[in-house]
Amino acid sequence: MMGEDNMTLSLVGQRPDRTKQFIAGISATMGALAMGVVLGFSSPAGTMLTSNTTDLANTSLHLTTDQNTWFSSSMNLGALAGGPVGGYFINLIGRKGTMLASTIPFAVAWILIAFAQNFAMLMAGRVLTGLCAGITSLVVPTYIGEFASPDVRGMLGSGFQLMVTIGVLYAYGVGAAKIQWILFTFICLLPVIVYFVLILFVKESPMYLLSKGKEEKAAKALQYFRGESYSIQTELDMMRESLRESQQKKASITDFKKPYVFKPFLISLCLMFFQQFSGVNAILFNLNAIFQAAGSTLSNDVSSVIVGLVQVAATFLATILVDKAGRKILLTVSSSIMALSLVALGEYFYLSQPKWLPLVSLMAFISAFSIGYGPIPWLMMGELFSPDVKGAAAGFATMFNWTMSFVTTSIFVSLQAALHTYGTYWMFSAICIVNLIFCVTVVPETKGKTLDEITAMFGGLTPSSINKRNNDSSDC
Repeated sequence: MMGEDNMTLSLVGQRPDRTKQFIAGISATMGALAMGVVLGFSSPAGTMLTSNTTDLANTSLHLTTDQNTWFSSSMNLGALAGGPVGGYFINLIGRKGTMLASTIPFAVAWILIAFAQNFAMLMAGRVLTGLCAGITSLVVPTYIGEFASPDVRGMLGSGFQLMVTIGVLYAYGVGAAKIQWILFTFICLLPVIVYFVLILFVKESPMYLLSKGKEEKAAKALQYFRGESYSIQTELDMMRESLRESQQKKASITDFKKPYVFKPFLISLCLMFFQQFSGVNAILFNLNAIFQAAGSTLSNDVSSVIVGLVQVAATFLATILVDKAGRKILLTVSSSIMALSLVALGEYFYLSQPKWLPLVSLMAFISAFSIGYGPIPWLMMGELFSPDVKGAAAGFATMFNWTMSFVTTSIFVSLQAALHTYGTYWMFSAICIVNLIFCVTVVPETKGKTLDEITAMFGGLTPSSINKRNNDSSDC
């Protein structure tokens, strides 16, 4: 039995029911699937819009290479704004309320793209889908982290990235069908509708309800998530105490100078930086174009779908391994294989042979990313910060992630012109090697630790450590 299982059992003498947690997790991560569709959409859409071979509603929608670069990367600008917007609304209307509200602009965005008459309408829709993706990337992990029991927190947290990859594959698969533009975009809208319907039936976060003074509703929500026969009192008291501590001490700039805040904050930012500067979004956003440039023996769409399938399978494996192998080892393996696969991909573009190498290299790269650097930076973002700074720190880390994503996707074509295609991939490989050193020497292992234990690991005071200190003082 894992350490977190032991902690859960020792608190109340029994294991919480997982069924309703899994149902709520699947419902919430439908938002991640909708976000994945946004990420995957630009690859097939970009090929359609630049080649102008699709039966579009308006044939004037033909993009230049520069316009397509902006079309692909602009969702990151929306996502950048989505972090603080989501952070504001999750405290104003709740986690559930924010998830429901985000589906409205999500739907409007896809309708804008479907009926776009010019580049400006396409961009408006793309930026708006990015805004909703940014909100989703903040609210869904926050919601899952607050209702999940410690024994399944890692699995449910990793489920967010799994559903993102399924969404990417969904977009690749629909794009491969070469259907009419409006139908293509409306099929991409479907996950948003499913997300809205499922969220209608989930319970609000117990932590949010406590923060609003709704003690009875919070207890009922926690009981729902843990099962009717589970004694929630100890956990509810701990949540109440943690909330009281965080409300008494609001985060300020000076708090980030404290070692127990600054170190995990810096680690989280570095994880986000290395996640994006592996080049993953630049590759995923332009996958069809990469295979086209490589002269793959398979069609661009088939190659993209194969990579998407590999990504889903590897991310599913990560959800199983994250609470068994641990965060640190998966990040180390992930960065190692990414570095090697990018070297191989650059080697192909340098020598133009063998023809199978681009597909194999990208399959290895995406697999490695998906078992480590895909889910774990987001999972650890929810684990590393103490309650008093979690909102501010997580919001900034989310904004930083989307900023780095915009930078890598927007400069990808320019890098290829300046460094050649092979040099661009070798540059990303070198960053992955630095990343490997960082994982081995700096990143802590959080597997099996409660959130209080992780805070204490960096030297922070927690309700349990304060109580222990008070008890020790009274014994003297």
